[in-house]
Amino acid sequence: MAINKDGNGYTFGFSIALVVVVGVILSTISIGLEPFKKANVAVKKKMDILSAIGVESTRKNGEELYEQYVEDSYVISAEGEVQEGLPKEKTAFYLDVQKQYRDKQIDKEDRLYPIFEAKKDGEKVFVLPVVGKGLWGPIWGYLAIADDYKTIKGASFDHKGETPGLGAEIKQDFFETQFKGAEISEDGSYNEILVVKSGGSESKQKVDGITGGTITSKGVEEMVNRTMKVYQKYFSKKQ
Repeated sequence: MAINKDGNGYTFGFSIALVVVVGVILSTISIGLEPFKKANVAVKKKMDILSAIGVESTRKNGEELYEQYVEDSYVISAEGEVQEGLPKEKTAFYLDVQKQYRDKQIDKEDRLYPIFEAKKDGEKVFVLPVVGKGLWGPIWGYLAIADDYKTIKGASFDHKGETPGLGAEIKQDFFETQFKGAEISEDGSYNEILVVKSGGSESKQKVDGITGGTITSKGVEEMVNRTMKVYQKYFSKKQ
């Protein structure tokens, strides 16, 4: 029986078949590219960690420089206790702190916190991840703490969808460098860091916020203080 190519049935059938074939092809390509996607994510993470200690890197040399500067990594609990015997997905580098932060099923007391120990110019630094919320989506970053266990040596921030020229400016040097010199503890207690409007130069604990990006700026303040309070518990045990 001849196929009526002018009929609606043929048109619908051909369209469905085309969608199925294209879908299979795209799925196959996506699956094939998955290892490369994961590799790119891993390299970007290493580059962000290096950026916090002031080491510039690229996707080509990020792996090599990470191995050169980062000497150890481990995970602590919300009470500042080092955790042993964790499965691979919960070890320092593989722990998805953003996913953990978004998961409402995980109590705050059960969250885990990675620490990366690096050495630059002969000095040990602790690189600590922070995650939070901006105006339009997730924000995150890393703070580098000196071997006095309290002084911030560097910071690196990023975002998913903050407004260009406003909240997106948190990833610029002029904002990140203001965190240098701030201290996360004083006399054994946590020392709050404030992101304020027009006042960062008055105190090492105050960072000048982004003009027109108040919500994102306060989001950085919140994620830094919330997370550093936990790390301060760990550092207080070492002082």
